[in-house]
Amino acid sequence: MSDSALIELARSLAGEFELSRHSFTAGAVGAALRTAGGTIYSGICVELACGIGFCAEHSAIAEMLKARETVIHSIVATRESGIVAPCGRCREMMYQVDHRNADTRIILADRVVALKELLPEYWKSENS
Repeated sequence: MSDSALIELARSLAGEFELSRHSFTAGAVGAALRTAGGTIYSGICVELACGIGFCAEHSAIAEMLKARETVIHSIVATRESGIVAPCGRCREMMYQVDHRNADTRIILADRVVALKELLPEYWKSENS
């Protein structure tokens, strides 16, 4: 799957909808990833009270982990209006899932960068 197809898949998932309360929503962001093995996984964000929601990237990564895969080749997250960069929590999660994800291609609005460029001073040593 090409980067543009991955972007379109993520964009097709984005579309915020209300949950049990007006302030609880899901789907504002969609994410799609391609593993090193070529499998595609996707997810949406969930925004709830008390910080118990999760990002679209987390949802896609959880789907990947269910299949016992850990290495992400490429990942993108979008709102309906366009691509969004992964937050710090998402960046950290990718690296903690598998240190090889330092080389994951992060598709941004204007370029593609390796995760290690977004985590230049990782807080743990490579032996941790």
